[in-house]
Amino acid sequence: MEQRKLLLQAEKISHHYGEFIALQDVDLPVAPGEFVSVVGPNGAGKTTLVNVLTGLHQPTKGKVYFGGKDIAGLNAVDLATRGLARTFQLMSVFLDLTVRETISVAACSYLNMRWNGFGKLFGQPKVHEIVTRTANAFGLSPWLDTPAKSLPHGRRKLLDVASAFALHPKVILLDEPTAGVSTADKHVVMETVLTAAKSMGIEAILLVEHDMDLVSRYSSRIIAMQAGKKIADLPRDEFFANKEIVSIVVGKGTH
Repeated sequence: MEQRKLLLQAEKISHHYGEFIALQDVDLPVAPGEFVSVVGPNGAGKTTLVNVLTGLHQPTKGKVYFGGKDIAGLNAVDLATRGLARTFQLMSVFLDLTVRETISVAACSYLNMRWNGFGKLFGQPKVHEIVTRTANAFGLSPWLDTPAKSLPHGRRKLLDVASAFALHPKVILLDEPTAGVSTADKHVVMETVLTAAKSMGIEAILLVEHDMDLVSRYSSRIIAMQAGKKIADLPRDEFFANKEIVSIVVGKGTH
């Protein structure tokens, strides 16, 4: 894949915490239309990788490009305005806010609007449009005036993802979006996310996930990590045909 055709490109990135090497010489290309999953045992470096990609950490070595441009030094807010957004494994929604208010905060950020209270915010046609479209895409419209803390866990997870989608990213990074969701509901959450991604113009998805059932069902490509290194980057079927790599991924691993 040529860099000019890639949405997101990490080149030989490393990240050190003092003497500890959390990432070492990792390459990661993401092209339009891809659903790329990052997998590995605990301590493999998955979260550190995503933190570097999204500006929470700076790479000790290497480069990260988004849309062909070097994004070194940009923070998560700057990256979101450029079209790279993420969700978190621990839900980042403000639980005392309603669904409408939560999505409105993200819409306001996307529109670069200053506001002094939700009353004035709701009166803005552009904010209302984003809230309505996002809530519809995620099936949250009936709960617009419900506090986030009153939502069932699965819908609360959807609200977290919806807030990131309201930033209108080209690439969305999902950090275990079904964590804590029942087995029966996890596919409902993922199918809703994928349908929303298609309707809202998301060009690529990067998923950090330990649930291999989800990885197998939804990924187009899978990157496996171990001890801070990339040990595989394969199409889904080739990945699951490699018993050695799968065994490493599903193992307990070490920090």
